[in-house]
Amino acid sequence: MSLRIRPLAALTLAAAMVGTSASAADSAKRTPKELASFGVLQSPTLEEAKTQALNWLKSVGKDDEATQKAFAAIWSADKPMLDKVADTLCLGDANAAKLLAEARDTSTPAPTQTPSLLKDVKLPAYYRANLGLAYAKALANRRVFEEVLDALKNVKAENVVDPGTYFFYKAVAEHTLMLKKEANDTIVRLIDDVIDAPERYRMVAALMHLDMETWQEKDLGWISRKMNVIKDRLEIARGGKKTQQMEKEVLVRLDEMIKEMENQAKGQGQCNGGNCPPGSQGQPGNPNGNTPNGPAGDSAIPSAPPGQGVVDPKRLKDLADVWGTLPEKERAKAMLELTRDMPAKYREAIEIYLKQISARSTENK
Repeated sequence: MSLRIRPLAALTLAAAMVGTSASAADSAKRTPKELASFGVLQSPTLEEAKTQALNWLKSVGKDDEATQKAFAAIWSADKPMLDKVADTLCLGDANAAKLLAEARDTSTPAPTQTPSLLKDVKLPAYYRANLGLAYAKALANRRVFEEVLDALKNVKAENVVDPGTYFFYKAVAEHTLMLKKEANDTIVRLIDDVIDAPERYRMVAALMHLDMETWQEKDLGWISRKMNVIKDRLEIARGGKKTQQMEKEVLVRLDEMIKEMENQAKGQGQCNGGNCPPGSQGQPGNPNGNTPNGPAGDSAIPSAPPGQGVVDPKRLKDLADVWGTLPEKERAKAMLELTRDMPAKYREAIEIYLKQISARSTENK
C-alpha cells in the first residue's frame, strides 16, 4: 500500500459538484494541521491483493490442490476486492467463515459486542484488519451501526486492502448515529486521503457533509433523525434501556416544543405593547372594539409560512388522546390537517409521537 502527502482539496471540489458554498466546504477543513500527518492511502492492485491473499493462505497451511483451485475461482469471480479477500479468509479459516456467515444472516439476532477473534492481537494484522472490515460491512448492510463502529475500532485503514470502503462505512455509521464531528472527520479522510476512493463514495460523503451542515440541535430534524435511530434499533430487537432512553428524549423534546408553540400561540393573541394596528378585532387600537364571537375550532391551524412547522398544540394533544381509537381514514385526514404547514419529512415524527402518547395513555388506564 503506497503512501504520499497531498493538499487537502478534494472535499472542496466534491462539495462544489453538488452545489455547496465555499463556506460549507471550509467548515469541514477545520483541522488541516491534524490531517497533514495522515498522508494518502491507496488500495493495492488486483494482482498485488491476490498475491497477499495467497501468501496468507499458504502461511496457514492451505496449499493443497483443492484449496488452490477454490482460491483461483474466488479471484476470477466478478466481485469487489474486499469480498475476494474475505472469501479467501473464509477458505483458509473456519472461524472466519463462521463469523462472516453469522454477520450476514439476517434471520439471526444482531450481535451486541465485537467478537474476540477481531481483537486478538496475536493474529496477523492482515487477517484481523480485513476480516474486521468485511464484518463491519456485513453489519452495515443490516443497519447494525453501533457494532460497525465497535468493530472498526480494532481496524487500521493502513492494513486493509480497501481503505475507501473502511472510511465510507465508518462515515455512514457515524452519520446515521448522529455523531457529527466524528462523521465529518472521517469524511475528510475519505475524500482527502484515499487516492482511489470510488466516485460514488466521494459523492455520498460530500452529501452527508452538506446534510450535517443543516443540522440544528433539538429541532424537528433532530427528532426525525433520532426516530430513525430508534426504528433501526427496534428492527434488530434492541428495545432495551438504551432505546427506551432515546424514546424518552424524543417525547420530552416534543412535549417541550408543544409548550413552546402554546406560548407562541398565546403571544400571537396580544399586540406588541398593546398597540394593535387599526382594524384588529377586539384588540387595543381597534376603533370598533369588537371581540370574536367564540374561539377557533379545534381543527384550526395557526397561519404560518409553508414549511415553518407550526401546528396547533391543542389539536395535537386532543388527537394524542384518541389516536389509538381513530379509523385509518380519520388518522390520515387528521395528519394532513395537522401537518399542512410542515415539511413532509417531519410528519412521521409527529405520527410516531401521537402513537407513543396514545400508548402511554392506554397503559395508564
